[in-house]
Amino acid sequence: MFPIRGSQLKEVIAVKNLKKHFKTPLGTVKAVDGISFSVMEGETFGVVGESGSGKSTVAYTIMGIYTPTEGEIIFEGTELSKSIKKRPKSLKKKLQIVFQDPGSSLNPKRTVNQILELPLKVHGIVSSQDCKKKVAELLQMVELPANYADRYPRELGGGEKQAVAIARALATNPSLIVLDEPTSALDVSAQAKIIRMLIQFQQELNIPYIFITHNLILMRNVASRVAIMYLGKICEVASASEFFRNPLHPYTKMLLSSIPVITKEEEEIKPKKIISTGEIPSPVNVPSGCSFHPRCPNKMEICPKVDPVEIVVEEGHTVRCHLYDR
Repeated sequence: MFPIRGSQLKEVIAVKNLKKHFKTPLGTVKAVDGISFSVMEGETFGVVGESGSGKSTVAYTIMGIYTPTEGEIIFEGTELSKSIKKRPKSLKKKLQIVFQDPGSSLNPKRTVNQILELPLKVHGIVSSQDCKKKVAELLQMVELPANYADRYPRELGGGEKQAVAIARALATNPSLIVLDEPTSALDVSAQAKIIRMLIQFQQELNIPYIFITHNLILMRNVASRVAIMYLGKICEVASASEFFRNPLHPYTKMLLSSIPVITKEEEEIKPKKIISTGEIPSPVNVPSGCSFHPRCPNKMEICPKVDPVEIVVEEGHTVRCHLYDR
């Protein structure tokens, strides 16, 4: 189990009222629309939601791939610049990402050795003569044979490619790693191996993760805290164990109630089946008021009219829902 947030832990990154809107011919896509959270040292902060919820846009905006429309991203006490081109090399060294598809994130024309040497050389991690030794150490960390250094990505399996991508992220000794669905493109056995390695690295190196996924069961096993996103906003934030013990938002309950289980004990801890109608609306045409109200079985008169604000239910557990206004 990863460490739970506490007052003794240092804040690594703080996201404040972050917005990322895209102009399209059909209108403005509010991919991320005013979210706030922080990540502490040594923890995994999970961001969960359906496709179209905006969770990957959060990752890309933090990394500087997208420029924020509004809001702040404060990393280790420094406000990140609005453009990735203005970010100093020292900051890029500390902030790394592992993408969903390792096949597209690794240069097919470079060998594994060249892929792993690049960040070592760019950031001056080791001298040129020590690069090959460091590459061998990185491959050993991710449980790949040293002779894989001479292979190209096309010669590797999916799990092996992702292991190389993780080794590349670890090469710069980062202060934070963003994991954008790092196991969703892999088979079950490769997923298990990657997750085990990520847990091991965090325990040994105390690296915090922002873990983007659609898999709540995965979050139960690896995350310290979890945020549920829906149409660009955060619905609920709580510790991973609290989500399964006491889910509050109807959308959270809907997600949890749809998880397949294989034992009677697991069935008993699931929320009562929540029936929702329709699918997640287009972010170009977000419903008024609470954006979940067209699908919500607990919809009230106020829901289509007023967007709910974040309410602190108890320490570490917040929710955006009119059911808890009182």
